[in-house]
Amino acid sequence: MRNVKNTSYKVQVDVDSDAIRNSYKIEEGAYVTTESGVYTVYGGEWVRVFPQYPISQALGWARYDDDQYTSANKLSLSDGVSVIIPNNGANVYRSNVGVDYYDSTTKRVLADNVNDTYIMTLVFKCSAANANQTLLDLKFEGENGTPYDRITGEVIFSKGNDLEHNYHRVFQYYADNNFINNGSWWEVTATGGTAKIWDIIFFIQKTQSYA
Repeated sequence: MRNVKNTSYKVQVDVDSDAIRNSYKIEEGAYVTTESGVYTVYGGEWVRVFPQYPISQALGWARYDDDQYTSANKLSLSDGVSVIIPNNGANVYRSNVGVDYYDSTTKRVLADNVNDTYIMTLVFKCSAANANQTLLDLKFEGENGTPYDRITGEVIFSKGNDLEHNYHRVFQYYADNNFINNGSWWEVTATGGTAKIWDIIFFIQKTQSYA
């Protein structure tokens, strides 16, 4: 009878929090995945094998998809009223474990370190009841005088009344102390008439770290 050998196999390690990992009995060769990375026990102590440097120094990306405002439940915008663009982060995709550049609870865009640089893609669908006189003004806001309000966008409804438009635009920015401490956020204002937005996506990539 011929011997049959396995040429590959799959091993799935435990997924726990860092607090639980630190309570484990130290056993050489153990593996575990937590919110901050992948760890193994080597030489009698936990060693992170991925990522091999602090998350705050890592380059990466994260995508946040909202599922609250959809084609069946559009966010209504009143004429002249500014609204923080919501995104409940129902679906999140990350390049690395622990990468996070947005807080869906506070609706704040986040940054890791002063002087880090980022690229953010803002995506949504929108429509206006009176396309001829309505537009959307978009503004990146920050607290304590941070000049991010010069990062702006605009939507003109060229297709006609109540017709769907796709908005997709890429913005670049850096992080200062106010950004680190308070975060920033996107505001949208309908001007000249009412409008609606839905299917909101934030895609944020850190392109340079100064940590």
